[in-house]
Amino acid sequence: MTWQGKLTDRTASIFQGNQMKLKLVNIQKAKISAAAFTKAFCHHRVIELDATAVHTDLPIPDIISGLCSNSWIQQNLRCLLLDSASIPRDSRLLFFGQLTGLRILSVFNVCFHSEDLANVAKLPKLESLDISNTLVTNISALLMCKDRLKSLTMHYLKCLTMTKPQILAVIRELKCLRHLDISDHRQLKSDLAFHLLQQKDILPHIVSLDISGGSCITDGAVELFIQQRPAMQFVGLLATDAGYSDFFTAKQGLRVAGGANMSQISEALSRYRNRSCFMKEALYRLFTETFSMQITMPAILKLVAVGMRNHPLDLPVQFTASACALNLTRQGLARGMPVRLLSEVTCLLFKALKNFPHYQQLQKNCLLSLTNSRILVDVPFDRFDAAKFVMRWLCKHENPKMQTMAVSITSILALQLSPEQTAQLQEELLMAVKELLAIVKQKTTENLDDVTLLFTLKALWNLTDESPAACSHFMENQGLAIFIQVLETFSESAIQSKVLGLWYATIQNWPSSSCKMTALVTYRSFKAFFPLLGNFSQPAVQLWALWAMYHVCSKNPSKYCKMLVEEEGLQLLCDIQEHSEADPQTQQIATSILDDFRMHFMNYQRPPLC
Repeated sequence: MTWQGKLTDRTASIFQGNQMKLKLVNIQKAKISAAAFTKAFCHHRVIELDATAVHTDLPIPDIISGLCSNSWIQQNLRCLLLDSASIPRDSRLLFFGQLTGLRILSVFNVCFHSEDLANVAKLPKLESLDISNTLVTNISALLMCKDRLKSLTMHYLKCLTMTKPQILAVIRELKCLRHLDISDHRQLKSDLAFHLLQQKDILPHIVSLDISGGSCITDGAVELFIQQRPAMQFVGLLATDAGYSDFFTAKQGLRVAGGANMSQISEALSRYRNRSCFMKEALYRLFTETFSMQITMPAILKLVAVGMRNHPLDLPVQFTASACALNLTRQGLARGMPVRLLSEVTCLLFKALKNFPHYQQLQKNCLLSLTNSRILVDVPFDRFDAAKFVMRWLCKHENPKMQTMAVSITSILALQLSPEQTAQLQEELLMAVKELLAIVKQKTTENLDDVTLLFTLKALWNLTDESPAACSHFMENQGLAIFIQVLETFSESAIQSKVLGLWYATIQNWPSSSCKMTALVTYRSFKAFFPLLGNFSQPAVQLWALWAMYHVCSKNPSKYCKMLVEEEGLQLLCDIQEHSEADPQTQQIATSILDDFRMHFMNYQRPPLC
């Protein structure tokens, strides 16, 4: 419910009774009031609560108050995650002391002070603490829990006023520590980790050390530190000068978050998914590594998607992630990716477009991703929004390469929109038809029959299909005169067929081997053909409609024979067969359709064919 954004005061009420027995509660980013939280969750025997980035309607003091209203929770709550939760300005001390069963506490990015740390350090069972990016100035209070603290995370502890020897003196006393994170922003140039690595009598039981972002860190210093502590299983070295020697590859059982190779980058993307400073660093390294990638890596693309989802308003993360997504899906790589994953990434790209509408390079990356046929044809995403974006891009008068891509995407998206959706794109449709005709006119004037001209003619054909508004814009912008000029200028059949559609010359030769119409046209419905089939005064019109129906039925009988039956088109074919004024050739074609596809028709209807 939280993940789908459906946990509210109203929906949370279903947990108020005793029908359920909740142990684990996740209310990340939920908009829920303090009263609803207490009524819905605080009578259960909860042992873990994740309130990361919960809405300001539920501040931390109210969370603690609600939890402490249940004596069982006071004694048995083991894990409390409050990352990025809010604290009212009038609140001073956070009373964690009543939660005596607490073993894991995280207050990352919270207004948490040194006095609060002193309060927390007295908790009798505390083993894991995250005070990253808080307002703590002095960590001496940690000495009160030195005999039980096993994990300490203090990434980006920017307000510390202690000297490095004082900080190291506290860390030296934490002899039970198995995990220590003192990673920092690279820009701050902190050398705390450098001094830590020089200490021999410190952290004897450490298995995980994160010093990413530290300055003056060398391979030699890290190697020596690890060799003196052979039980180590992880080291964080991203945004440092270390991690590049063979030692880190050869050391069995050691995981490294860094930027030296794909293994280290993958570890960094996974470890730092919630830290934008390291996420953009890892993504930049990933972009460099995947620039000429020829292996499908869905697990890596999934980590890129997680980074995009976790940092929607961070432009460097979104931009670099979009470039990485392109590298990981370009050419044939997308074919090995799960459709659901590609759908998620495409939707995240469009979300980034909405958050940063004026950042052109991000828009280019999104446009480039849509040129991938696997994504454009097979992957579910909001094609209406995509069409709106691409049509607006089309009118920006970009460089020829980007223009060609926008035109080709428009031609395909136009087929995937319903007539109702096309009608909603009034402004975009007017601009697109006008711009496409301008491109055709320019290419004709220059006598240049390149791929852009072909794509443009195709896009105009598809946009005007079943769209009176697009046809009107076509006429108002001298579309007929421009197309006549095209026919007078170019003799190539590929160009002429995209202007005239199917040749009546082609129809006369049907169904002989001289018919070269091999491309499969896509029809949403046959209903537009039915009035044409009843026009016995214009046999050429009937011929065209019959040929088109036969063509798609022969290429994709399972789809189009079924469509013909469901839309009750068979009776019209029978009428042509039996009509006294029907042209003999049209009768012949109607009979051929009924005969050639009889078995397919019988699969979809009960009554016998005529």
